[in-house]
Amino acid sequence: MPDAGSQGRSTLYYPLVGLLIGCLLCFSYYLLSDLTGSLKPALILALWVGITGALHLDGLADLADAWIGGGGDRGRTLDIMKDSRSGPVAVTVLVLLLLIKFSALETLSMDHQWSVLLVAPIVGRSALLAALCYIPYARAGGIGEVLADNLPRKKVLWVLSGSILPIPLLWGWDGLLAVMLVVAGFLLLKRALINRIGGITGDAAGAICELLEAVFLVCLALLL
Repeated sequence: MPDAGSQGRSTLYYPLVGLLIGCLLCFSYYLLSDLTGSLKPALILALWVGITGALHLDGLADLADAWIGGGGDRGRTLDIMKDSRSGPVAVTVLVLLLLIKFSALETLSMDHQWSVLLVAPIVGRSALLAALCYIPYARAGGIGEVLADNLPRKKVLWVLSGSILPIPLLWGWDGLLAVMLVVAGFLLLKRALINRIGGITGDAAGAICELLEAVFLVCLALLL
């Protein structure tokens, strides 16, 4: 098993994992190029979920249940987040998120803006890296605590800058605005999580990845 230092350094490769996912999605777009209508974005979204194993969607579901069920209490919120069962709130949030992503992908496909498929997973995993670096970890002994405690923080800013820089180069002012809205979304989520549970957990970090991917997709769907 890798030592704590190696696990911490591995977080720097999260955006690269996003790039790999983006490449697979773009390749699937090429393979499905003869399809028209809603089927193409639906299949690509299904592939997107399958590639990631719905890992971060599971985190979003757990956070959604805990956020409502916790009733504003930190301890109860953290306890509910440990429960692997999904309630109606979790199911509703997941359906809405996937519907929003699908609609954004459909809009972008109509405008032939499929280069966003390459970038959106990078944005999500950059947000995940930023969450581990810049938001305190809320649960002692949590799965992500080792990662958060041992990631090389001095290198994180360079990795994030390198991940975000291509976006304005690809889409100009629209890309820059999308980045600004993603950053604003990150700051709002950071504040909400610190106020409610004192920071992030692994589930919360996954939720940040999914939510900010959706924000980025919607921004570009509206702007381009």
